[in-house]
Amino acid sequence: MTTAYLNRIATAVPEHDVHDTFVVFAEKMLADPRLRTVFRRMVSRADIAHRYSFLDPQKGSGQFSPHNANEFYRLGDFPNTTRRMELFEQSAPVLMKKAVDRLALNEKERSGITHVLVTCCTGLYAPGLDFEIVDHLGLSADVERTMVGFMGCYAAINALKLARHIVRSDPKAGILMVNLELCTLHFQETQELEQVLSFLVFADGAAASLITAREQGLALDSFKAVMVAKTRGLITWKIRGLGFDMLLSGRVPAELGRALHEGELMAERDGIDLWAVHPGGRSILDAVEKGLELPTDALAASREVLSCFGNMSSATVMFVLQRIMQQARPGQRGCAMSFGPGLTAETMRFHGV
Repeated sequence: MTTAYLNRIATAVPEHDVHDTFVVFAEKMLADPRLRTVFRRMVSRADIAHRYSFLDPQKGSGQFSPHNANEFYRLGDFPNTTRRMELFEQSAPVLMKKAVDRLALNEKERSGITHVLVTCCTGLYAPGLDFEIVDHLGLSADVERTMVGFMGCYAAINALKLARHIVRSDPKAGILMVNLELCTLHFQETQELEQVLSFLVFADGAAASLITAREQGLALDSFKAVMVAKTRGLITWKIRGLGFDMLLSGRVPAELGRALHEGELMAERDGIDLWAVHPGGRSILDAVEKGLELPTDALAASREVLSCFGNMSSATVMFVLQRIMQQARPGQRGCAMSFGPGLTAETMRFHGV
């Protein structure tokens, strides 16, 4: 059976670092001084230094622009779903082009693209990003396009799984995968501390990757989904009148850590050299490390991505895999995993070539 390889990854984020500005804004939004104190304490423990957004937090209130964060998010007048999706349609293609251009496909690679896969759970329109990619690169009109939509943070693993199926069925296939999320579109006005803390980790980002049968990069060996029983309501993501409404329960890290400790991965971890774990937050990484009894440096790449970029939903694990790819030696075996609604962990085994 033909082996599929993740040949190359390029990543991109918008230009505006919004983490510090968000912390100030979110603290002001909380009316209860006690909640503000807890929020500040959790900020100091989040291990996040930077998060990026297409929204500009520096523009004054007198300089109206659709990308002015101060105009877009005004207390008492948060935008509806229509305004949020209008900005997604304007801004997502800009970030997509940045990531795809950084992939630096040569003429042969570009002409060899037969499939375009896109993952996104933070915006949608049609004709959508898949068409934008075809037009931007001048790809053939008969390129097969697939959207992996609304699956949350683990969608990139599912798209890689699909890419592997394609290559195994057609060894000549060339797959361009784009994972793009504008998470900062969906900040909600709320007095619920748990919800505000979930917004503390999310950011915007994109990744573009090339998957072929060419023996280069990381070999995609196998995939497995792990669904945690009786946790269906711990992560939800629903479209409502004021954007996409997320519920991210504080129980997620404990349930995830328990499931990993009791699962088959626990017995197999000693054969894994490289860990590419989705940094959903510091507590998630701590739970994985504890649940699988990993060395303290095993999740270094994931912690670095969390600190530098935050959680960019489906794009995030690709940022981690990019770092893993740079350090992987031939024959080293790895495990990538991402988490999302279900509660589900999508896992991928790979090895360096």
